Amino acid sequence: MFTVFTSTYNRAHTLSRVYDSLCKQTCRDFEWLIVDDGSTDGTRDLVSSWGGSSFPIRYVHQENRGRHVAINQGVASARGQLFLSVDSDDSFSPQALERFKWHWEQIPPHLRSAFVGVTALCADQFGRLVGSKFPRDVIDSDSNEIRYRYGVTGDKWGFQRVEVLRQCPFPEVPDTNYVPAGIVWFAIARSYKTRYVNEVLHTYWQAESRGAQVSTSALSSARAAGHALAHCSILNNDLKWFRYAPLRFLRSGANFSRFSFAARVGILDQRRKLSAAAQIVWAVALPLGYAAAALDRARNPSLRRRRS
Repeated sequence: MFTVFTSTYNRAHTLSRVYDSLCKQTCRDFEWLIVDDGSTDGTRDLVSSWGGSSFPIRYVHQENRGRHVAINQGVASARGQLFLSVDSDDSFSPQALERFKWHWEQIPPHLRSAFVGVTALCADQFGRLVGSKFPRDVIDSDSNEIRYRYGVTGDKWGFQRVEVLRQCPFPEVPDTNYVPAGIVWFAIARSYKTRYVNEVLHTYWQAESRGAQVSTSALSSARAAGHALAHCSILNNDLKWFRYAPLRFLRSGANFSRFSFAARVGILDQRRKLSAAAQIVWAVALPLGYAAAALDRARNPSLRRRRS
């Protein structure tokens, strides 16, 4: 039923959290698919030591190409019908798969084709809720409406149907090994619903899960290209939600220009990538984006160098 998927890169010291959580699952209808994105810390040997587990474990090694490429590989290789992604340093409750299965089966079979999956809440390692709850204990919606109309914040955790994910692969952009997950999730939200449940099933170890944060010191032109792509997609596709969250879209406009400048994309090329409506939001936010890009360059000298 489930393909539990983990993309990992030099996380052998935390990967056992996922393994221990899977060993305790009350629902046993799953496989664990690990895609190693070029680890050099003995991850392969660690996974080999779990060869006698009571559940199937499959290990795939690839050159370091980024998590988004690893997810594409995982989706293509999945043998389950439901794809549950777990970070390599997180854990989850023993009933997580059983509860996901139960919530999925509460959706009448003839309606399930309209849904991509089920999403639940996360807590940190101290038991504190990450972000906010959903507006109702059970609500059928999509990630765009949940984010923009209802203002739900914080990381959430859920599964998606494999057949839907195969229709919406991550773009594999040349010269960057980073593409934000939101590009795919928001694209799926334009066609499919998700059942959201106010039930904590996942533990997010915040002190160690910093991959999604954007620090100026770590920002490179290649990584910036992925961020710019994500904000471009938001501006071009999601402006129907503008009235619910105008500041979010203005922030996306500023970030699109900020990261485009970091990726060495000029103003004219930025404009060409946007729809007519998106250009208005971008133009209003452009001064903020330009100022943020200037601050990035001041803090990170590598952003001032030009490609040869």
